[in-house]
Amino acid sequence: MPSSWSMRREVSPATSRLLVERAHEELLAGNLADPRLADVRPLVRESWRRSLASAVGAEQLPRLDLSEAQLDIYRRGHPLAGVMQMVRALLLPGSPDEAGVVVAVGDAAGRLLWVEGDRRVRTLTGDMGFIAGANWAEDAVGTSAPGTALALDAHVQIREAEHFNRFVQPWSCTAAPVHDPETRRLLGMIDVTGGAEAATPQAQLLVDATARAIEGELMVARLRARAEAPRRRASRPRVTTHATLRVLGRDRALLEAGAEGTQTVRELSARHAEILLMLASHREGLTAEALSELVYGTAATETLRPEMVRLRRVLERAAPHLVPASRPYRLPAPLETDVQHVVSLLDRGAHRVALSAYPGPVLPDSVAPGVELLRDSVRATLREALVGEAGVEVLLAYADTADGEHDVEVLRLCLAMLPPRSPRRAGLVARVAALET
Repeated sequence: MPSSWSMRREVSPATSRLLVERAHEELLAGNLADPRLADVRPLVRESWRRSLASAVGAEQLPRLDLSEAQLDIYRRGHPLAGVMQMVRALLLPGSPDEAGVVVAVGDAAGRLLWVEGDRRVRTLTGDMGFIAGANWAEDAVGTSAPGTALALDAHVQIREAEHFNRFVQPWSCTAAPVHDPETRRLLGMIDVTGGAEAATPQAQLLVDATARAIEGELMVARLRARAEAPRRRASRPRVTTHATLRVLGRDRALLEAGAEGTQTVRELSARHAEILLMLASHREGLTAEALSELVYGTAATETLRPEMVRLRRVLERAAPHLVPASRPYRLPAPLETDVQHVVSLLDRGAHRVALSAYPGPVLPDSVAPGVELLRDSVRATLREALVGEAGVEVLLAYADTADGEHDVEVLRLCLAMLPPRSPRRAGLVARVAALET
């Protein structure tokens, strides 16, 4: 049965995709006066120029501005959190997993806070980084409905090749800004992304109506809160401290810690990196014997204890909130790792972004048993996700990494996915033959 969105499909826009693609190539080549640019809608043409001025790459992945933990905290306090049920009811009626489109809600800075809808479409768009936590502002990824709607503070539709980023050009999208109902301050935007049906006049009407309904609901909720809640003295905002341990592709880990905007970076010794990584991976805590086994391979508690004293001294200066507790050894506050970041991206279907966030194995020179186990697990998780779900372009990129360059199965899968006349087939065939000789 067709989805409610596919039933609203209209004829493709008058400007052909081919003309827009050629105009896009001329723009990227620096031919700003090329007459073919006149074939592009003025709104899109001006957005392309702004994208160039912001030095946006045509194949640039979006920044991940919010980690999973930061995202959860941030969106719980965002004004649009209270209207998400309304957004789902209006834009994803029926079965959201089979809606044919994805619906995104973002903040005024262009960061996507919620991305929901059709499971298959979410998997495909995740490859280009269209996931919660990613920054889709115009100066981050170029022309797209979410970013351009925020840049112009107006509703926008962008169709396929009109996108500045080549990875996004298979898709069409419609977005509208959402404002504070009293001050008219920009709060964020809502976006619908999918096939051609996501950029029709009907789609624009529905997205605009949803934006107005959201603003009305925000006003009603505000009036209700004023009538029911007693006056309260404003509390001092709490300063949130974040910490991240970077261990991928590095022999000496980096610890980033501090409040937002004031973070410091400290390089750790190999042993301290191993201990901290094991504690971050075992949030429930570890006995001295268990931690010794993971780090040294034996129950060397007499060696571990003085090392823990030295680590505590380092953390007291660099990240006091992370000084481990004893019996069992555990971290008193969350410590994110770039390993968790990559796995989270894979879970959200952002295969291309996950691959770009994986510079190499976990602490490559470490022989600590716990590190070796984690290293192998991350490698296997990444490979399994890419082989099972990623597109051919992402698989080809993986085949060029140290982990994938000798993987015959991956190379053969790329050959099976490439078109018969693809010029890249010859190189892959030669690589497979060399590996099997």
